[in-house]
Amino acid sequence: MRNLSRLGAISVLLAALCSPAGAAHATPGGPGVTGKTIARTTIGDRDYTLRKITIPPGQGTGWHYHDGTLYGYVRQGTLSHFDATCASDGVYPEGSSLQEPSGADHVHIGQNRGTTDVVLEVLYVLPHGAPFSQDASNPGCVFE
Repeated sequence: MRNLSRLGAISVLLAALCSPAGAAHATPGGPGVTGKTIARTTIGDRDYTLRKITIPPGQGTGWHYHDGTLYGYVRQGTLSHFDATCASDGVYPEGSSLQEPSGADHVHIGQNRGTTDVVLEVLYVLPHGAPFSQDASNPGCVFE
């Protein structure tokens, strides 16, 4: 619950500091996976970007990692999350929050195994100028 409160406070801070931005590039992954930038600002050497990510049923983000920490909130649906060992490292239903650590040693994928869109609100805390994600090869996982 504390992480959710922190995410809410950060979202309010971003809304106060930033002007709305237009649509951004889709996240890596399956057809229909989209990302829309809601707000962004830079403080010191960090970019803070709030995005809405939508993952249609049966789709996923593709294997990737981030150069900074991400804080997510599941607005709708259920996100299934897997790490590079092919193990589930979390199933996040609507109303859940999650955190993704930074670095190439934290390769992961998010999937929508449900029947409705997964809608995430994600705060990206990245080094200034870094991309939202870095594509990574499938570490050998086979999912049914």
